[in-house]
Amino acid sequence: MDAFVLLGSFLGLMIIGMPVAYALGLAALVGAWWIEIPLDAIMIAIASGVNKFSLLAIPFFVLAGAIMAEGGMSRRLVAFAAVLVGFIQGGLALVNILASTFFGAISGSSMADTASIGSVLIPEMEKKGYPRDFATAVTVSGSVQAILIPPSHNAVIYSLAAGGGVSIAALFLAGILPGLLLGLTLATMCLFIAKKRNFPKGERIPMRQAIKICVDALWGLMTMVIILGGILSGIFTATESAAIAVIWAFFVTMCIYRDYKWNELPKLVHRTVKTLSIVMILIGFAASFGYIMTMMQIPQQITALFTSVSDNKYVVLMMINVLLLVLGTLMDMAPLILIMTPILLPVVTAMGVDPVHFGMIMMVNLGMGLITPPVGGVLFVGAAVAKLPIEKVVKALYPFFGALMLVLLAVTYIPALSLWLPNLLLK
Repeated sequence: MDAFVLLGSFLGLMIIGMPVAYALGLAALVGAWWIEIPLDAIMIAIASGVNKFSLLAIPFFVLAGAIMAEGGMSRRLVAFAAVLVGFIQGGLALVNILASTFFGAISGSSMADTASIGSVLIPEMEKKGYPRDFATAVTVSGSVQAILIPPSHNAVIYSLAAGGGVSIAALFLAGILPGLLLGLTLATMCLFIAKKRNFPKGERIPMRQAIKICVDALWGLMTMVIILGGILSGIFTATESAAIAVIWAFFVTMCIYRDYKWNELPKLVHRTVKTLSIVMILIGFAASFGYIMTMMQIPQQITALFTSVSDNKYVVLMMINVLLLVLGTLMDMAPLILIMTPILLPVVTAMGVDPVHFGMIMMVNLGMGLITPPVGGVLFVGAAVAKLPIEKVVKALYPFFGALMLVLLAVTYIPALSLWLPNLLLK
């Protein structure tokens, strides 16, 4: 009955149109009232939820990504990717995916990736003879890499939702191979489609121009080296690396590229703060919701429910995958991580699944939700950039969903994909 009151009030508030963050907070209040916990405890849980040093990584990474995105980095990354793979048949599709790999390693945001890369490449691909819906599908699906490849904001949120016991550095390293596998799978599929549909080849870029493009892009790509290199060398923590990344992004954008005007910086900071205020409210209210779930022993009940169906961890992981895929189509990624991690993590850890590995499983699952109707935020951004109906983009995405599903199965059932690098470099 306790779980019904808490989850029922949350779902009821969502159905009547209440924003997710406020629905979590109000449901926590209802749950506290039901089990007769002082409401002061909810306020303390909210304050504790946002009073964590590791959370500083999120605003710094978001700001660094925003500076680089609006400072001309996406255009330079597209040009750099074109030097590497643009001359192949269907090369512009590969350029799109590779540019998303690079940009995801700077921004950590699928939406920023889709908006930045899409605005450059979707019109260019159409001009070169690619269907606009196909170009949009490539852009949208390729942007899922940003969720896996460090610095992923969602990895920081997962670490927080897991109680802070999962290392952010380990999660960053764990996302590298799954992210690259996703890019490689999408690229292979695009090569097959390009041959089947006879998409055009690109032109080779002259050596002198190619060197200039590579040097120009190198400044932005150094952000990846700063973030991962600093963490792995022990020079600074993940949070400190985020702050250094902001300084580097600011230096490169304003002093090297100089495409961004100084008088536009306050607007950029304002947009970043506005985005972060929403995220922090969500994290605080989700912490209070998780606290009430713990007091009601809901995670233990869910564990018992799953183990009553099967004690085989592979079967349980499959059931969790189905659950997360369905939920991912109905709710945004960040609130789902905050809600579902405290519920599902005890289930899988009791069966011997590593928390870092499970984090990658969640990222791929919920990343697919971002490009799936009816609530897929990245899908809507891609359709808006391309000026296409959602239905047409979804139809073009069908083969890409198949590729993503293969990656999900590989990440779920081959733990080494997620754990090899963290075990190699951090232990």
